[in-house]
Amino acid sequence: MEMMRNESLEAKAQKALECPCIADLRNGPCGVQFSESFLCFLKSTSEEKGSDCVNPFVALQNCIKANPDAFSKDILEEDEEKKEEPAQEYNIIPPIWSKESQSPKSKL
Repeated sequence: MEMMRNESLEAKAQKALECPCIADLRNGPCGVQFSESFLCFLKSTSEEKGSDCVNPFVALQNCIKANPDAFSKDILEEDEEKKEEPAQEYNIIPPIWSKESQSPKSKL
């Protein structure tokens, strides 16, 4: 029975990955990293969903930083003034647990 559940989870994850809304991310320079972190999160079974996906998330973050021209400025801007205005966010927000372990001084 467990095997069947995993297959349906896999199928659901693949379906979600086929959504046209994320086609640009999948086809971009960080498509592999995006797909891996996205699938990892969808298939995560840990107590806090996605907390077992730190490596794919970090890889995706590094790829985005390495290819700034491929992403809109909204995704890349993280300066203080941006945080104050309640603009619509379209960027990939790392889960809370990935931020909590860092002290405020250390920035990746």
